Amino acid sequence: MRRTPTRVCRKTPSTAGAKSKEQTGAWGTLGTIRPLKSFDIESALDKIAETLETKGNRQTIIDVVTSLNNDQRQQVIQLYNASTNQDLVVKIQKYLSGDLEKTIVGLLKTPASYDAQELQASMKGLGTDEATLSEILCTRSNEQLKEIQEIYRKEYKADLEKDIISDTSEPCTSLLLGLAMGKREKDAGITDYGLINQDCKLLSELGPKNSPNTEQWIKILTERSPSHLRKVFDQYNWTHSVDIEETIKKQFKGDFQKTAITLVSVMRNMPLYFADKLFNATKGLGTDQKTISRILISRSETDLISIRVEYRKKYGKSLYSSIQSELKGELQSCLLFVCRAEDL
Repeated sequence: MRRTPTRVCRKTPSTAGAKSKEQTGAWGTLGTIRPLKSFDIESALDKIAETLETKGNRQTIIDVVTSLNNDQRQQVIQLYNASTNQDLVVKIQKYLSGDLEKTIVGLLKTPASYDAQELQASMKGLGTDEATLSEILCTRSNEQLKEIQEIYRKEYKADLEKDIISDTSEPCTSLLLGLAMGKREKDAGITDYGLINQDCKLLSELGPKNSPNTEQWIKILTERSPSHLRKVFDQYNWTHSVDIEETIKKQFKGDFQKTAITLVSVMRNMPLYFADKLFNATKGLGTDQKTISRILISRSETDLISIRVEYRKKYGKSLYSSIQSELKGELQSCLLFVCRAEDL
């Protein structure tokens, strides 16, 4: 006989029992996950609470979490915590395990908290995951980077910039710090041809022993707007008959070279950059589930549809079908819900 679980007692703040406010603006994004218009916080909470209490079908957790956007998930977490005096994320961590647990918990975190977690994880222990550091720092806005730094300080009692300094080596350290500071100019919608020519010249200049001026490269790459940089890259190609990427490969080495190439790729076409990363995470022996989950989680409410389009255009198959073929079980189910649809 099926036991009827005890319903969560509603000792709630003012958000309890209310329908989510309409967030019509978010429907214009290129994210795959958008606010659920029929969001009923009571129903969502009851499904999660019952599953946790009865140790029911874990697919229910997947269904509820992936059907809501992050703001709605935060409301469910707040209501559960206030109603039960327990931490919903902790409860779910104990209930789930492995890659599914990490992915669901990632979806339950705020974007800034999730980014802070991934940055901290990339620098703790032996070795540093510069690829993840570069991915996050190259693709977040000034405002996002500021929030990430605040959350990092609050949750890990550490300073992000100091951790970057202690865990990376020059000149890559200075490049990563330049990104983390969030000083990139906004796209003004005005083409400054003088500045384009000036920056192109500065990137071309060589110092003693034919070495590039690293400080100038860092300043231009980390402070100029994306649209300005694309014009600089085009001008550089026209002037030197070579892409900026080839010059970076020739003039720089190691982690600086890799991070600079990442940054150029992001400035040229961010969705294509992520599409390439997802494809590389699925090819060859073994599948990089961590990278696939991180990208889908972090881009699910911003530009995952654009990433899907670039993936299909370049690789001749859909991201959805790649996830189907490379992943299995509940993790596959969860990420397919985040991906949302097949691109024919």
